[in-house]
Amino acid sequence: MSDPAVSERTVYRTCPLCEATCGLELTVRDARVTRVRGDREDVFSAGYLCPKGVALGELHDDPDRLRQPLIRTADGFREASWDEAFAHVEAGLAPILARGDRNAVALYAGNPVSHNLGANVYLRPLIRALASRNFYSASTVDQMPKHVVSGLLFGDPQALPVPDVDRCEFLLMLGANPWESNGSLWTAPNLPARLKALVKRGGKLVVIDPRRTRTAAHASEHHAIRPGSDALWLLALASVIVFERLAKPDRLAKITSGLEPLRELLLPFTAQAVAAHCGIAAQDTERLARELAASPAAAVYARFGTHAARFGTLAAWATELLNVLTGNLDRAGGVMFPRGAHERARDGVGGGKGFRIGRWHSRVRGLPEVMSELPVATLAEEITTPGQGQIRALLTVAGNPVLSTPEGAQLARAFDELEFMVSVDIYLNETSRHADVILPPPSPLERSHYDMFFYRLSVRAIANYSAPVFAAAGPDEAHILARLALIARGEGAGADTAIVDRELLDELIHRELSHPQSLLAGRDADDIRASLDGDVPCDRVVDFLLRTGPHGDGFGQRADGLSLAHLRAHPHGLDFGAMQPQLPALLKTPSARIELLSDLVRDELARIRRELLEQPPQDSLLLIGRREFQSNNSWMHNLPSLATGQAHCVLQMHPDDARRRGLLDGGAVAVRSAAARVVVPLQVTSAIAPGVVSLPHGYGHGLAGMRLSVAHEVPGASANDLTVCEVEGPSGNAILNGVAVSVEAA
Repeated sequence: MSDPAVSERTVYRTCPLCEATCGLELTVRDARVTRVRGDREDVFSAGYLCPKGVALGELHDDPDRLRQPLIRTADGFREASWDEAFAHVEAGLAPILARGDRNAVALYAGNPVSHNLGANVYLRPLIRALASRNFYSASTVDQMPKHVVSGLLFGDPQALPVPDVDRCEFLLMLGANPWESNGSLWTAPNLPARLKALVKRGGKLVVIDPRRTRTAAHASEHHAIRPGSDALWLLALASVIVFERLAKPDRLAKITSGLEPLRELLLPFTAQAVAAHCGIAAQDTERLARELAASPAAAVYARFGTHAARFGTLAAWATELLNVLTGNLDRAGGVMFPRGAHERARDGVGGGKGFRIGRWHSRVRGLPEVMSELPVATLAEEITTPGQGQIRALLTVAGNPVLSTPEGAQLARAFDELEFMVSVDIYLNETSRHADVILPPPSPLERSHYDMFFYRLSVRAIANYSAPVFAAAGPDEAHILARLALIARGEGAGADTAIVDRELLDELIHRELSHPQSLLAGRDADDIRASLDGDVPCDRVVDFLLRTGPHGDGFGQRADGLSLAHLRAHPHGLDFGAMQPQLPALLKTPSARIELLSDLVRDELARIRRELLEQPPQDSLLLIGRREFQSNNSWMHNLPSLATGQAHCVLQMHPDDARRRGLLDGGAVAVRSAAARVVVPLQVTSAIAPGVVSLPHGYGHGLAGMRLSVAHEVPGASANDLTVCEVEGPSGNAILNGVAVSVEAA
């Protein structure tokens, strides 16, 4: 019989561990999660569950997860109280800031920030408080080309179109593997089932990838492409469509500039001209271009594999060019612009200030700023190079750049030259081991959750809120970042974080009240603030955004409208329907049109002709990364259910390449690049194209001074140690794919 004194409850929660935003059903017994299942009533995921979600309870209970701040001493780290830790932060940062050079303090934000409500909302006040031009993030490792292209074409770098997969009939996918990743800059739970449904209803899924990934194995058609040549191949598709007069932009023609010069610009990029560089036969390229143009509902989707490459920005531009030429941008079944329930309604006919890059440049290499960020590939040199603006202190928030950015070993050495470093992190890991103070936020189950970032990428307009499952023993991310902001502003470690809370809300309220079409026009700001719902500041921000969003109650203006209280009453979420057309209201370009061509694009077209098309095809062995189903970068390598079992960090190589080098499956091999040498086990497989090898990202845990007991047993090697600190073109994105390497027996 069960013990009646032991309480058991069921809790519904959105999984925060990847972009899919799946609903979970947690069984909680006292203070432990005893079972995790997919929430079959979730309006979006309908019961789908992957291994990462199952491990959520493991993450909460991980004995290596930090519960108290750590302060570095001569003998290592020791635990400290929160007040002592923040006083130590102030003592370390204040003298550096007092010298008068704000750029001497840098900030790095990692990928988990996007998965965390508090960090998502409160990172901006910290950035403002630091007032430094040295801001870095995982965006310049992963996705910056896509932001640059959205900024150029639509005037808004955050306007990211996603495939309308549930209504699509022809999906062309490059550099992506959603069977493993659950989607990337594309929120759609159970993408495998959605892609299977696309094919089952008579549609076609075409995957272009150097590897026969799990996604490629389920595709209607798969072609192996030479790493780094994606932009060339996409341009060849566009060339076929233009020269065979297959383009049909339809209504887009009226709101698009730059269509007329395309014929001349695409002339060199014929299917025949690019075939030797791409490894895809000209007749296949021409056939796929015709099929793409003929489909009434087609989408071209390209992700990490194309962006973290030598011509990533041009690949991102050619992707959207194809969606425009075929008339599938902003059309049901094509690629569309999501709008979250927390986003303000877009009114009017569009138009704005547009987008520009290079408002300032990195100190050492002169690389341009993009979206107020500098390329993280330059971080080490900005620390180690003396002179005005040299970085002397660093704050990292939910990031592990030693494993996730180029030449991680070099970056680790640079961290040792800093005067002071602070890490906001739940682990003592490869990066935070260099910090003077580590401030650990609560576990995902100890904080409220609303997917502020990923609902802006969702194939359906979804809203779901999760209350904390357990009470937090310490402050949440919002409080930690607000307190750091107050220290950076010179207000002291003991200043009341309510100051930042009020400033943040006041800014949101003022912006809404000043909008001429706002439902709140004429209302009193104090009354609005007083009527907000939520136990913590972040919840009140969510309540305000929901109530002023497209489905909101407008603070009493719509009786049946959305609010946080309304969302709480629907633990399985609310579905407001499929994506709807957003153009031209979404456009923020000065012309209020889609601006296809810019000087930047013309320069990149000339560069790819000069540096790739007009050069002989490469014959070197090229390294690419890959995503593992059980992890999300380096996040989850300390969880036994995800990290143990079959070895994950292995180098994949085609049998022909292995035979020529006398290499055996399972043997240890040395992989050497211009940057480093690593030793890993070899997996010989025909799933990868000849001339290409693959190593997953996020490994390299065999370093001293960490508290990652599980990851330490399966350390692997860091693929990014093999990459040099080189960036692609205008976006500043690190080049992680298509790296020339040699492989030999270790």
